Amino acid sequence: MRRSAAEIALSLGVVALGAGAAAVSATLPAEGGYAGIGPNAVPALVSAALILLGGWLAWEAFSGGWRNAPPDDAAARGEHPFDPRAFAWVTAGLVVHMAAVGAAGFVLAGAALFACVARGFGSRRPARDAALGVVLCVALYLFFVRLLNVGLPAGWLAPLLGVAGT
Repeated sequence: MRRSAAEIALSLGVVALGAGAAAVSATLPAEGGYAGIGPNAVPALVSAALILLGGWLAWEAFSGGWRNAPPDDAAARGEHPFDPRAFAWVTAGLVVHMAAVGAAGFVLAGAALFACVARGFGSRRPARDAALGVVLCVALYLFFVRLLNVGLPAGWLAPLLGVAGT
């Protein structure tokens, strides 16, 4: 019978996480308002699910190993090797978005993020990707600002987008 120390440790870790969450949720008030459900209901449910899942995983780990586990070899799972350039493009897009969303606005920052992610996924047409990013982000901006009344920064495009954004 095969027993993996990593599987056992992860299984017991999930049980411990559930027990810790249960201890914290026990300190929350149980009184419910008009709905009759207090603020401890969902954390208690999540805690119970974690404990059950961890127990199930531990049972499998102690009784011969996790069932239907994927192979350890990435190539056997059909995964592609890590591409540091793609990772760098996606990371750069996230950093640019975080840095520019306040000043440049949601639309331009989102378009830059879209173009960088597209480049990271192998696109070789940056102008098309930026234009498509602008179109998608304008649609998202208008949906959130006009229909859902969520304030998004308009930034440099405020004269074109109107005063709905913040």
